[in-house]
Amino acid sequence: MTEEMTIIGEEAYRAAKELLEAARLEPGELFVVGCSTSEVAGAGIGSFSSPELAEVVFGGIYQATEEAGVYLAAQCCEHLNRALVLEKEAAVKYGYEIVNVVPQPKAGGSFATAAYKAFENPVAVEHIRAHAGLDIGDTLIGMHLKDVAVPVRIRTVAIGDAHVVCARTRPKYIGGSRAAYDGEGL
Repeated sequence: MTEEMTIIGEEAYRAAKELLEAARLEPGELFVVGCSTSEVAGAGIGSFSSPELAEVVFGGIYQATEEAGVYLAAQCCEHLNRALVLEKEAAVKYGYEIVNVVPQPKAGGSFATAAYKAFENPVAVEHIRAHAGLDIGDTLIGMHLKDVAVPVRIRTVAIGDAHVVCARTRPKYIGGSRAAYDGEGL
């Protein structure tokens, strides 16, 4: 592995670890990641899919999610309608309908393909409601977050050349001015 690839893997791990700590996810919760390897490599989104680069980025993020005990969901590209790859255990736990597709670098994206190859029992689903997410290269993960997403700023602002955007979610505040709320920073 080149030194540049090693650095990118470290950036991916660091970004995921920072977000997981800031979001305070609990074991078993969902962490969604969308990643354009084209953007990581400094090219325009969708123009330079790289399975090797995807494996490096995925490896760093997967290590952080495994350490935290959370489920990783890898968003596919728009050619698969932004379906997601995750462990079957997570899909069953959350009641998500499994669909039949196997991502490929040019139909699903290299990152989702890397996830499909690395997971023990991978499946694809069309929708999830994740507790936090990492968007690498402006891949638009918002549709897969719970209803109230809150931006999270981390020190790692890029992975390779790709812009990084992070979010966590919190429960909705309901009840108006007479309601009392839990002040635990949710």
